[in-house]
Amino acid sequence: MVGIRKIGQIRRFLDRETTTRLMHAFISSRLDHCNSIHVALPKTLLRKLQMLQNSAARLVCQTKHRDHITPILHELHWLPVKERVKILLLTYKSLHALAPRYIDNVLTQQSLCRNLRSNSQNRLVPAKVKTISYGHRALSYAAPMLWNSLPNYIKDAQSVALFKRLLKTYLFNKAY
Repeated sequence: MVGIRKIGQIRRFLDRETTTRLMHAFISSRLDHCNSIHVALPKTLLRKLQMLQNSAARLVCQTKHRDHITPILHELHWLPVKERVKILLLTYKSLHALAPRYIDNVLTQQSLCRNLRSNSQNRLVPAKVKTISYGHRALSYAAPMLWNSLPNYIKDAQSVALFKRLLKTYLFNKAY
């Protein structure tokens, strides 16, 4: 990407904190923009986005291309691209009436006619999909699948800020 190359040209004049801010402004913001469409991207496309993030991390830490990237991303506290999906935040907001109404209509909570222990787990029902290649990318399927895989203590967070913090910690520990 052009932004990484231009920042790389002036890197020797910048300290680490300034370089990190530039990377967040120009690279991470683009990776995060509309990242809910990354949910079921093919691995080849996700790999290209991950390579972009890896280049940015290497530039910030001034490491060589052959150095292993996982410790660098861990040190910078950056989530891998596949873990940066904001669809879970949208789901949380929808369940707490903080999202647009059209999203509320897509997600349905699981309700059982009998009294079971799973009733208290705050689960969602994934929509039926007709096509395997594109159906799993739909919000009505992907959001419930990701939501149901979360631990209950995250789903039961009392505020959006607490949910974000718990979710990032969970995803960070899962990734590293």
